[in-house]
Amino acid sequence: MRLSSLLLVATSSVAFAQTRSSKRGLVYVPNDNSLQDDKIWIQSDSDLTWYYNYGWTPSSAFGDVPQDRFEFVPMLWGAIDNTSFLDTIRTQIDSGLNISHVLGFNEPDSQYNGGSNIQPSVAADVWVKNIAPLADRGVKLGLPACTGGSDGLPWLRQFLGNCSQLISTDDETRNCTYDFVTLHWYGNFEGLASHMGEYAAEFPNVTQWITEYNYDNQDLSTTQSFYNTSSEYFDRLDFVGRYSMFGSFRSKDSNVGPNAVMLNNDGQLTDIGAWYLGIAGTGVDPQSGEGSRLTPAVAALAFSLAIGALVML
Repeated sequence: MRLSSLLLVATSSVAFAQTRSSKRGLVYVPNDNSLQDDKIWIQSDSDLTWYYNYGWTPSSAFGDVPQDRFEFVPMLWGAIDNTSFLDTIRTQIDSGLNISHVLGFNEPDSQYNGGSNIQPSVAADVWVKNIAPLADRGVKLGLPACTGGSDGLPWLRQFLGNCSQLISTDDETRNCTYDFVTLHWYGNFEGLASHMGEYAAEFPNVTQWITEYNYDNQDLSTTQSFYNTSSEYFDRLDFVGRYSMFGSFRSKDSNVGPNAVMLNNDGQLTDIGAWYLGIAGTGVDPQSGEGSRLTPAVAALAFSLAIGALVML
């Protein structure tokens, strides 16, 4: 689909705040200081159907929820020098856990803000050994999720080229296969639609998962408008398979600004949080509540430490 067509679709109708969608999932970032918040995402009227936690194994917080109700999607966050990811996922499948999708590396084109910072050739070798074999078990494979910056698509091109070199022979050129592409975006809606258009041109007829997105560090009205427009856009586009907004935490813990969150400082759902779950808005100010706010630097450090703890599990 051409970029101009994508933008036309994006602006052709008005988004509604309270909508329901089976595409929505949870970017789960646990916080030991507010573990009670975990149950919010799996309440009976929640729209969320899947989650990932940047790690290989399901989160204990959702251990009592069946996989067919709240699907865990494993991620190989960064490079490893063995086949332990493959072995772990095979063991989970053999034990009865229906793993149907896996996610590739997290922002391998970046060393900042949780990026795994992997050279494409190294990532290709890890992919061939740990992710590609899962296709034989019926698992759908998601390409690495690069940043929304200018280095993302070039990284993916090089990765796929390196991957092809690894599995090709003198007599046959082969390409590594995948089932969907994954995108990250932080910025305004026009930039998001443009970024999706670039991926649609690069990977025509391939399903897109937007696994991190938000309009960070904006005023509340701008943030809410972005949420409404983007979610309505994702829900209307057939080539968007799933999406997960980065913001499932309290305002004081946010590294994307105090308004771009689903919970206020007391753990109450904000309007965005409620809308994302498919329920009526709450009118709760994201910055309200008893908790004191962290500085942006401390919030960013806390997030990096949380991701580090998850990928070590």
